[in-house]
Amino acid sequence: MLFRERQQLAICVVGGVMVVGFVLLWYLPLRKRIEVVGQAKSAQAAAITRAMAESEQLPALKQQLEKLKQTVGNYEAGIPDRRDLGAFLQQIADLMSERSLKDQLVQPGKEVEAEGLICIPINVQCRGKLKQMFDFFRALQSLNRLVRIEQIKLENDSNFSGEVSMQTKTVVYCRAQAG
Repeated sequence: MLFRERQQLAICVVGGVMVVGFVLLWYLPLRKRIEVVGQAKSAQAAAITRAMAESEQLPALKQQLEKLKQTVGNYEAGIPDRRDLGAFLQQIADLMSERSLKDQLVQPGKEVEAEGLICIPINVQCRGKLKQMFDFFRALQSLNRLVRIEQIKLENDSNFSGEVSMQTKTVVYCRAQAG
């Protein structure tokens, strides 16, 4: 009888070890893998949903890009490689002369180099009728060089003859020479 009890006890112990081994070595790792796969599946579903929502915005973004391309035009062409500053200053003076502006002054400032570009401030002064000033700025805008107007100061003359004095701070750009 003792042998039989020991045998039953041994069978129970082996069965218990098998159950514990099954749970620890097979069920729990498999359960963790199932959780990881479930999380990955949820993340993929969220990414697909987000991609679908973003793909619906793609036509609107393409249209916005085309508008920006038209607005910006050929930006790179407006920034020349070499410093033909003298010719550009002469162009400004010619534009003012063509519009019969008086007391012309075109004076470049100190160059500043930043991120591969050279920024050259230019002070422009002249006198004339307001219409002549607007024509000058329109012509300046149509030049094939990028010009940023930072400040414009218009003052009426003291005897109110219709002439205004204009002082403008502009910046022109050129590419810094490589090497």
